[in-house]
Amino acid sequence: MKFLDLAKVYIRSGGGGGGCVSFRREKYIEFGGPDGGDGGNGGSVYAEAVDGLNTLIDFRYQQHFFARSGQPGMGKQRTGKTGDDIVLRVPVGTEILDEDQETVIADMTELGQRVELARGGNGGWGNLHFKSSTNQAPRRANPGQEGVERTIWLRLKLIADVGLLGLPNAGKSTFLAATSNARPKIADYPFTTLHPNLGVVGVDKVEFVVADIPGLIGGASEGKGLGDLFLGHVERCAILLHLVDGTSQTIAEDYQTIITEIEAYDGPLAAKPRLTVLNKIDALDEDELSEAKAALEQASGGPVMTMSGVSGEGVTDVLRALRAEIDDDRLRHRTDTEEEPAPWQP
Repeated sequence: MKFLDLAKVYIRSGGGGGGCVSFRREKYIEFGGPDGGDGGNGGSVYAEAVDGLNTLIDFRYQQHFFARSGQPGMGKQRTGKTGDDIVLRVPVGTEILDEDQETVIADMTELGQRVELARGGNGGWGNLHFKSSTNQAPRRANPGQEGVERTIWLRLKLIADVGLLGLPNAGKSTFLAATSNARPKIADYPFTTLHPNLGVVGVDKVEFVVADIPGLIGGASEGKGLGDLFLGHVERCAILLHLVDGTSQTIAEDYQTIITEIEAYDGPLAAKPRLTVLNKIDALDEDELSEAKAALEQASGGPVMTMSGVSGEGVTDVLRALRAEIDDDRLRHRTDTEEEPAPWQP
């Protein structure tokens, strides 16, 4: 399945049905009076966050969603049928933006959340509503209210607890593959990751979600490389895991490149807590490791952890450090009963 995180959608709610002008025409009933029914209400357009979706690819093939209009009223005090509603099924974490792509209409952060995007028009009153002691045979009825037509944008921001940052080939996908069941593409050339990947990582009977996004390069905020289009997927994370390639000859410059792009990005990323990790230490000897770690500590101005996603050295310590930074209400605790379900008994 292809990944799509931005989609433009055109929606329109249904218009209300018009009221009816009608009079009773029955034998042996003198002065039957008005009996025109009301028009039915138009259908509304809703958005609902559902489970099982992690992309907006469905909106690539269908961009127009029009609810049905209500039917007009009829004689014998019959009300028109209400138009059917339309529900846009979106992944959890979808932001619904107005046409200007800045005004947030709704943020679908909870499973089952449902919001109304366009309300259907009210049905018009039939002439029965206008009957009075001074106007016993009204010949007027209201038309139905028109529906609402608007253009919206859907932007997906994946729900994750940890976001991976780093230059291309810093080892982000290798780390995700080594710690979870996710199987991202891994190769020895840059930009092997072309779209975000999610993986569920477990440590000490606690699970949390890690998001891997395509690597950043210098000038990403200006559109170079894949740009900063995917940084929105780590805005909801509790902590950022910044991986630096330990085999690089420019470790300090590599670190500063990512920090510069994060600060240039218009979002709350710069203020989020970060864990800096020197990766690929399996390819370094003791002297090279000490030199690389010292250079990274000087560039970051703080403590630096070391690990190797290939050999697994230091990975558990990194996971525990991440777990300590995540709020307890975002963690999923596993119990022994969940790991080994009880055998079936008749």
